[in-house]
Amino acid sequence: MDLTYTDDDLAFRDEVRAFLAEALPADLQHKVRHHLRLNKEDSVRWHKILASKGWVAPGWPVEFGGPGWTPVQRHIFDEECARAGTPQIMPFGVNMVAPVIMAFGSPEQKAHYLPRILSCEDWWCQGYSEPGAGSDLASLKTTAVRDGDHYIVNGQKTWTTLAQHADMIFCLVRTDTGVRKQEGISFLLINMHSPGITVRPIIMLDEDHEVNEVFFDNVRVPVANLVGQENKGWTYAKYLLGHERTGIAAVGRSKRELAFLKTLAARERKNGRPLIEDPLFSAKLASLEIELMALETTVLRVLSRADKGPGPEASVLKVRGTDIQQQLSELMVEAVGPMALPFDPAYLEGEREHSLVDDDDAAPLLSHYFNYRKTSIYGGSNEIQRNIITQMILGL
Repeated sequence: MDLTYTDDDLAFRDEVRAFLAEALPADLQHKVRHHLRLNKEDSVRWHKILASKGWVAPGWPVEFGGPGWTPVQRHIFDEECARAGTPQIMPFGVNMVAPVIMAFGSPEQKAHYLPRILSCEDWWCQGYSEPGAGSDLASLKTTAVRDGDHYIVNGQKTWTTLAQHADMIFCLVRTDTGVRKQEGISFLLINMHSPGITVRPIIMLDEDHEVNEVFFDNVRVPVANLVGQENKGWTYAKYLLGHERTGIAAVGRSKRELAFLKTLAARERKNGRPLIEDPLFSAKLASLEIELMALETTVLRVLSRADKGPGPEASVLKVRGTDIQQQLSELMVEAVGPMALPFDPAYLEGEREHSLVDDDDAAPLLSHYFNYRKTSIYGGSNEIQRNIITQMILGL
């Protein structure tokens, strides 16, 4: 694999940089670069800006409204967006359920849902985890019983990210209890405004409302909302998770955060010298940068075979990507020390221009650290990913 950008790749990179410099609103860039919280309106605004350019779904083929970019162009775009400090496009519609609909959905589902995902007319969330089915997802108990032209859905999902905003949820449900657990699961698209759905917030350590419990009480879902075949949902779920895990690697964002960390380390002092010159800290920094460079090379290798669909290599990207993200957040807190301790929700929410601790860079870092504890768990815990790597790549 040739890792050198061609002249066309470099021209594309310049085009992306020029567009982002002109189109990215300064207030959104400020929030991203300073680790402040984004709200739904922020995310939708940036989504619509990219959609108007035709760039909101880099991985989509042209026939469904994508730009038809090569894997290297997609990598360049992701890296440049991260470098510029753009909000992340919510992945649940564009990067998760859309590939499943494209691969397994009916013509009617493709015609209805894909344009609405592109335009952000529908905000999607993911209905996978349950109180007793997280890493062991196949143990899910939410049921869907056929009743004429509808399924009747009962059960509960948990850790459902941003469900409080969602119009739709893609949901794994049990449609057959008499077979092996992986063989009795189906993949349903459910309108979140349906009678019988209740969303209850879960407030996290940093007092943010990001995740939720979702309850289904005799919710009627049209059979037309079944993706693919009944009881084949486990196949579609694994396909979706491959796309999710590849995206979780987030190399571009980690490179931006590494640059931010270096800035912190250059300004902080230890024994009268910049922290970045401290042998122990600089060794941690160098080791992390080497790991990130290796991850980027691995991502490019996986992207080079993207036409074959996501494979077990996605588990490698998920494990290493989230490990690096967590190490970055840890070193940021280590760099600023006690200045990270004061908790300032008003500043995080953008209600004040400056933080109470007179250090706008340090004020959000403990909240950022707590939030990134989740990355090694969502998308399939890293322990489970290591099992997949052992079995499917190493053959042990």
